[in-house]
Formats: sequence, C-alpha cells, structure tokens
Amino acid sequence: MPLASAATRHPGLPRPWAAVPLTVVMPTYNEIGSLAGTCERVLSLPLPRLHLKIVDDNSPDGTGDLARELAALVNSATCSTVPRMSVMHRPEKNGLGRAYAAGMAEAVAEGASYVLQMDSDGSHPVATIPQLLGVALSAGCGLVVGSRYVSGGSLGEGWPARRRVLSAWANWYAATILGLPLRDVTSGFTLWRADVLREAVIGQTTSAGYSFQVEAKWLALRAGHAAIEVPIRFEQRQAGASKMNLAVQAESALVPWQLRFRRPQPACYNGEPAM
Repeated sequence: MPLASAATRHPGLPRPWAAVPLTVVMPTYNEIGSLAGTCERVLSLPLPRLHLKIVDDNSPDGTGDLARELAALVNSATCSTVPRMSVMHRPEKNGLGRAYAAGMAEAVAEGASYVLQMDSDGSHPVATIPQLLGVALSAGCGLVVGSRYVSGGSLGEGWPARRRVLSAWANWYAATILGLPLRDVTSGFTLWRADVLREAVIGQTTSAGYSFQVEAKWLALRAGHAAIEVPIRFEQRQAGASKMNLAVQAESALVPWQLRFRRPQPACYNGEPAM
C-alpha cells in the first residue's frame, strides 16, 4: 500500500479544523480483499491528526494479520511520534456492535475529539469525511450522519432491488417505533463528538449486531444531543460477502421495541474500553 502523506489543510476545511484529533473506527471480519484499498483512501485524506483504528474479530482469512502489517508500514513511515494506524485484535467474532463499542471506547480514551464509524468494504465515501467533520465543527452538533435517504443521498447502482426495499423499510420501521427525526437511522457512516460518546453511548449499548447503529443514535438523541444528516452515495461492497443474515435481521426487528420500553440508565463509562 503506498503510504499516504497528509496535507496540513483541506481546500474546504480551515487549518485548525483539519488538525482536530479524529479517529476512524473500522471493524473487520474477513475483509482481506478490500482492507488495503480502504485504508489507503482513508489515510490519504488531508487530515494530519486522523488516526485509523481497525477492530478485527480474529478473521480466519488473515484480515487481522494484514491490518497489523499495514499499521507497521504506515507508522514506520510517519514523521510523528503518534501512530497514524492501530489494530485492536479481538479473540473471536462477537458482533459488529460490540466491535464498534470497543473501538469507540478506546478511541475516546486515547484522546480523540471526534470518532467516525465506517465500513471497511469500500461502500462508504471516504472523500466525504472532511465534510462530515466540517459540518460537526461549524454546527456544533453531537453527531453527523452520512445519510442515504435525505435529499442528495443515494444507493449505488449495484444494489439489488430486494436490499433497497429492505434497507428503506428498516429505516422507516426503526424511526417510526422510536420516534427518531432521522431519515437514515441505520447508517453506519456516522461522526460522533467524543463527549457525546462518553455521556450517552459508551457503556450503555447492548446491541451485538447492526442494530447498534440504531441504539447509539437513539441514546444520543434521547440525551438531548443534536444530529445533522449529510447526503452520501452508498456503494455496493467492493469485495467479500455481506454479514447480514437472518439472525441479524431478527435482532434488528426486535431491538427498536426493546429500546422503546427501556428505562434510562446512568452512564457508566470510566475510561476503559467497553468489550
């Protein structure tokens, strides 16, 4: 992977904003075919204090080993004493939601001011990351959602009709049950302010799988934090297979009802990564 050299300023992002500590948390499980390309695109962004954190669930295809090799290559080439890339190795496949929770907690504990969650399969538009950060800083909102379903957002042409219908229905279903003012509540491309994660999300999520996306947003909005949706184009994955199965779909259908009747719990984050 050619090493990325971050510029000190993005053309549309003031220098102080471009230098804000931002950690991108990227869970992986059997993503060896897409990982290197996605890492290169993220690390090529002109955000000098961007840190990429891979959270691998002991992928049998060697994704975790590749991530470790890429991190060593990137960090050995940087002039900074602060590593630009790190890898959290988890002992087993334990759910996308738990991987996100662990990576986000570690990122906040390490001093990130903002944390971005995104997929490693090439479906999320990496070039939009500076825009998400600029919106968060200019508007002062707690989270910025990369949205497929606001005006200007779209799904890539490779998406089959069944998945388009399922995705649109899942968003309507979760937002309606929970009364959330978001068009894309299931989006996995979301930028979080660190204090929002500390106050409302870390240590309070229970979802193991994809429903983490809904639960985390619900927790933040329930705590009074503001969200803004920014349109994105969500592409079909570039390699590998989707992890969406019947068990994941069943959890996603059940969790909104569980959340609707859940009583508020006190925050329990103590600076340690959630597992």
